[in-house]
Amino acid sequence: MAKSVIVASREGTKTPFLRGILTSSLLEAGLPFEQAYELASRMRTRLADKEHITTHEIRELVVRELIKLDATDVLELYTGINRPSRSIQVRDHLGGISGFSLPRHRQSLESSGLDSDQANLISQLLLKKLEETDEHELHVNDIGRMTFSILQKQIGHEAAKRYLVWVDYTRSGRPLILLLGGTTGCGKSTIATEVAHRLGIIRTQSTDMLREVMRMMIPERLLPALHTSSFSAWRRLPGHAEGPPTDELIIMGYNHQAELVSVPCEAVIQRALRERVSLILEGIHISPSLMLRIGDTESAVMVPIMLAVLKQDQLKRQLMGRGIIAPGREGDRYLSHFEQIWELQSYLLSEADNSSMDIVTNDEKEQTTARVMRAINEVLARGFNAQMDDIFAS
Repeated sequence: MAKSVIVASREGTKTPFLRGILTSSLLEAGLPFEQAYELASRMRTRLADKEHITTHEIRELVVRELIKLDATDVLELYTGINRPSRSIQVRDHLGGISGFSLPRHRQSLESSGLDSDQANLISQLLLKKLEETDEHELHVNDIGRMTFSILQKQIGHEAAKRYLVWVDYTRSGRPLILLLGGTTGCGKSTIATEVAHRLGIIRTQSTDMLREVMRMMIPERLLPALHTSSFSAWRRLPGHAEGPPTDELIIMGYNHQAELVSVPCEAVIQRALRERVSLILEGIHISPSLMLRIGDTESAVMVPIMLAVLKQDQLKRQLMGRGIIAPGREGDRYLSHFEQIWELQSYLLSEADNSSMDIVTNDEKEQTTARVMRAINEVLARGFNAQMDDIFAS
């Protein structure tokens, strides 16, 4: 797809239309990430056949989209109405200075477990407080203390405490390794994408992709269990009986495949540890046995979570949805193996429960994302519990 060329209305300079730039602008105006990304994607599709378009014309198109969304507050900020009349400069711990960023502040709040609406409220209240101050330059600790105070007043002590935990962790420099497991169709990829955005994690990996790479490298005749779905790997076990599988056979097939895929999983995790970068690894092959292989590590914070869909009808709808969103994933095929998928979930949840691995139910994306964020914060709180005066010392 060729990029449309944007012509600056005043200067006459030309730049390509970039979805990421528009997404950032909409985020800064207060639109939630998912809506901002979808709007920017629609704009990219709409402009695909245009060779040139002016910045003024793009702004008009975006305004119309925001009006359709009834996003009045976002519209005002996007069009420049009620923007701060002056820039607030923030000095960091190394002496560097940069302008106060509303999107970055909102993201830090979401990282501490607030939902999008709560984070946007706190950020807007802080922005208003900054505009009322006579100071043109503040230290990052001043911003932190203000944020903590607003959180306590507007949301409560627990939310303020979670914010302290998150700030304390981010200053440690330790990477976060989030391992997100769950049965087929339970929403792992969707939740992983949302959590990655909130945490600002750019390195994500699915175990399905790792398995696909292994399939390209190892012929089916050598490792047949690798070349099938996890819920039907039992079919490739030596000497399995014909006919409907027993529960034990389904689990044996899964464990055999999971053991094979654990090799690249370990490699991905070890590389992240060496490079000290945060990582989200998601997939059906995430299990307590993988955690045992990795072992304890003090160089990173490891957070294993198992997603669950506890209603059969809901899981069936989500399996059908996979076929609609990605036709190559064939929702009907998953439904024909639903009993095996459901049995596999029962096994994974039982193993997670026995090993004290956090289990998060996935019934609605926003709520589930918030639950995962809080589960992460609870793990962080075990090692990061400094008080406000210690974290934001003058």
